[in-house]
Amino acid sequence: MTVEAFIIALEKAGINLTEQQIQQFELYFNMLVTRNKQVNLTAITEKNDVYLKHFYDSLTVAFYVSALRTDDKTLIDIGAGAGFPSLPLKIVFPQLRITMVDALQKRVNFLQDVVTELNLSGVEIVHGRAEDIGQDPNYREKFDYATARAVARTSVLAEYTLPFVKVGGSFLVMKGSAAEQELAEGQRALTLLGGTLNETFDFSLPNGDKRYVQIVNKNKKTPKQYPRQAGTPNKKPIGH
Repeated sequence: MTVEAFIIALEKAGINLTEQQIQQFELYFNMLVTRNKQVNLTAITEKNDVYLKHFYDSLTVAFYVSALRTDDKTLIDIGAGAGFPSLPLKIVFPQLRITMVDALQKRVNFLQDVVTELNLSGVEIVHGRAEDIGQDPNYREKFDYATARAVARTSVLAEYTLPFVKVGGSFLVMKGSAAEQELAEGQRALTLLGGTLNETFDFSLPNGDKRYVQIVNKNKKTPKQYPRQAGTPNKKPIGH
């Protein structure tokens, strides 16, 4: 996906980028590729692939959750890595208040540099593990939305994310072709942690790759014992 194709595809979805936003994506791309030589941020470094599989793919969630486009919402991105999906969302929808969590200091440093270089405000970057931060009263059940991309299967992700979502908020699941199977396997975890599947959207990226956005509404508080201590959700997923 060329830069031009990226701009046009977003226009078709009703999202018009400003010159400044186009420049911010370009700067982000350059920083990603440069830093990736020292720190393992992504296996995808070819420009057209970054624009499609990172930038465009990150923004697809806003095609289906219209409040992300217009409302002053809080979103937490768990295992933010190189900043997907939260930084592309922040660039395009600057009114969003974004918190990014990552356990690796080198990635946190990169995210901080991007935020500074792109002159983004309303972004907090937290160094730590989701299991620990999810028990912190400053973050627990404080967010309108939580998401995570390419971090873990849904049964595990639910325990990483739902503790952060306030009752009435949503966990936004962004998945590839295994989405439905993962959702079925994660059903018990979602229910136990206070979530209910509200809607599923399936679509294809311009290159034909299958994608799903699943909106899980938080309808009751997460029991206090979740998330369990660091490492446990991945080793012993709820319901497995």
